[in-house]
Amino acid sequence: MSTVQNNKPLEGANEGAGSEFLAFTLGSEEYGIDILKVQEIRGYEAVTRIANAPEFIKGVINLRGIIIPVVDMRIKFKLGTPVYDQFTVVIILNIAGRIMGMVVDSVSDVTTLTPDQIKPAPEMGTAFDTNYMIGLGTVDERMLILVDIDKLMSSSEMGLMDKLAA
Repeated sequence: MSTVQNNKPLEGANEGAGSEFLAFTLGSEEYGIDILKVQEIRGYEAVTRIANAPEFIKGVINLRGIIIPVVDMRIKFKLGTPVYDQFTVVIILNIAGRIMGMVVDSVSDVTTLTPDQIKPAPEMGTAFDTNYMIGLGTVDERMLILVDIDKLMSSSEMGLMDKLAA
């Protein structure tokens, strides 16, 4: 039996089935994005800088013949000066047919959250615009800030992604 939410059946949803999120860290916080948007996870490698690009766009990399833009989420969310070490990874995303990279501190695991484990995001003045939040996922004592990566990466400030990769 499929679950209905907002009068729309959830894709492949079974009673009590959850959604899978890739958990990653930025600073001291843990975030989650829809695992279906993730194409692959790679170690951080040097990027080619693009002149006049905003600071949060690290540059571009050549991924098997495709030039893709790379965004550093620590800079984007104003989480201090990024440090690149052996744990730093680039999550390769496929968003609406566009391939792009997202630099994060580390990736921990894939977490399945049921609808009752996802709470609405509170309105608060943070560096992170809550328009890009799906909500807060809770598993035992752990809390994941769930990010609508489609909305975030296709927002107007990220609109220069098309220009960079062109």
